[in-house]
Amino acid sequence: MRTEIRLLLAVGLMILVMVGTNLLFPPAQPEPGIQGADSVTAPQVEQPAGSLPEIGPAPATEVEGAGAPAEEAAVQAVARQEVVVESPLYRYTFDNYGAAATSVQLLEFESLVADGGEPVELVPEGTRALQGRVVVGRDTLDLSRLGFTVDPAEGLSLRAGDGPRTLTFRYSNGGAFGVEVAYTFRPDDYVVDVSTRVSGVERPLLFTSLGEGLALNEADSDQEARELAYVGNHLNEGIDDTRLDQVEERILQEGPFRWVAFRSRYFVSVILPGLGEEEALYLGGLIATPSPAEFQAGVSVAHPLAVDGVTHYRVFMGPQVYATLQSLGEELEEVNPYGWAIFRPILRPIVAAILWVLNFLHDTLSIGYGWVLILFGVLMRVVLWPLNQKAMRSQMKNMAVQPLMKEIQTKYKDNPEKLQKEMMKLYKEHGFNPLGGCLPMLIPFPVLIALFFVFRNTIELRGVPFLWLPDLAAKDPLYILPLALAVSMFLLQWISLRSMPESNPQMRMMMWFMPVFMGFIFLQFPSGLNLYYATANVATLPQQVLIARERKKVKILKPKADPGSQEASGSPSGPSEKRSGKRKGRKKR
Repeated sequence: MRTEIRLLLAVGLMILVMVGTNLLFPPAQPEPGIQGADSVTAPQVEQPAGSLPEIGPAPATEVEGAGAPAEEAAVQAVARQEVVVESPLYRYTFDNYGAAATSVQLLEFESLVADGGEPVELVPEGTRALQGRVVVGRDTLDLSRLGFTVDPAEGLSLRAGDGPRTLTFRYSNGGAFGVEVAYTFRPDDYVVDVSTRVSGVERPLLFTSLGEGLALNEADSDQEARELAYVGNHLNEGIDDTRLDQVEERILQEGPFRWVAFRSRYFVSVILPGLGEEEALYLGGLIATPSPAEFQAGVSVAHPLAVDGVTHYRVFMGPQVYATLQSLGEELEEVNPYGWAIFRPILRPIVAAILWVLNFLHDTLSIGYGWVLILFGVLMRVVLWPLNQKAMRSQMKNMAVQPLMKEIQTKYKDNPEKLQKEMMKLYKEHGFNPLGGCLPMLIPFPVLIALFFVFRNTIELRGVPFLWLPDLAAKDPLYILPLALAVSMFLLQWISLRSMPESNPQMRMMMWFMPVFMGFIFLQFPSGLNLYYATANVATLPQQVLIARERKKVKILKPKADPGSQEASGSPSGPSEKRSGKRKGRKKR
């Protein structure tokens, strides 16, 4: 959020500089519903009355219909073991006690923390994801206390081109009560299909834990930690996110939800409903609980079980690739949206267009993203050349009529209606728009803001090196690009100021202040954004020089002399001299 505020401040000041000439020569004119601690709604399944229990050891009371106390059901003779599922994309490590994931690594992405060299890890150390618990009435059974048998016991190794394969965890207490959890993996897909069956109890409710957040994988871990959040897409209230460091007490939110997720800057962990016709269309409510660890919070999702005690859902733990998330439906691509809510309708198409252009240049020309950004900065200035030309010439017209505007403002300062009428007449006579110099110059700024969020959220640019830059999505470690940006901004203003017909103290002050301030603001911005903006500034220099030459030739229009002034009526060459000459002529005749 601090970075976004700095961006807004920077853009605001840049706009002030770009339209400074016009300003110095102006014309005359849903929170999700929180239920009480007694229940969380799970649609389509009627649940017994009773309060939601705390996550913890199974109670010593008997689970309804199980035929054995829950405490006895938790005592098993199964040996503890780790089970690994690996494909070209990921590596899951499961604990057979609870059938939960203790590690999820993304093999195509490298962790950028200090030591580096390891794949991205999504499960924070010492925590578990996809841990289940069964609730019946007021009784809770934490599945982490149950020892499951695993089939196949050696885990799964999937190769490219293989079909789907299933890893199944089974538990039985020797009586009617049993739990079966089946994970179905595909080697080329981050989506995992999950099926859970609970037998031997009546009307159970299953809760699945997303975990306690996502592990940190970026070089700037402090910034990444501040962005960790859980997000829910509620059927009626839409998408809402909550930063994990803001979960200070237990939060219960009613369903139904289309999906519930953890997100970091570039990665996401999501639970979605199943796809079959017999599946529940939505997830139930969710529970968020604070964690002792900083920047962590536990989130569990309720699943309505069918009459036979079975529920199906999907899990996606992977990168935030826009097209992939969009293909999963239910607006999942908005789990980590670009920009602020009020600007998203404008930013979304601009971001999509920029990403398309960057990827097209990268794939078509087979060049790195650093060179793509340099080329993109030059192309933007070439495309905007006519608009910039028009804007700067409009500014020159504005400067040329400044004396006439000042005269009108002084003459009619006590008559606003006449002032407005004369100003409109002036605009029409001299064929210029007082805002014509401002509006075309505002066009690059939505692109600049969109690029900020492209580098902030786009997984394709994460960890991409260029020359001395280790990561185009991170700040320049040597601060060369912010310095180049400041110098290029100074040169643009210096060229413009030298061509002004009159020296302006305000513009001279801005010429020195703005480059220093903007360089300081951009120190912490992604180096790719600095590279683009510095390139665009340098590409603007030739046009600025040409316009400066034209500006020097502008003729300033002077006000006409007032017929009633002394100069018009009392000068030696005035009317009195002509009358005297006529009298002399009559004497000669």
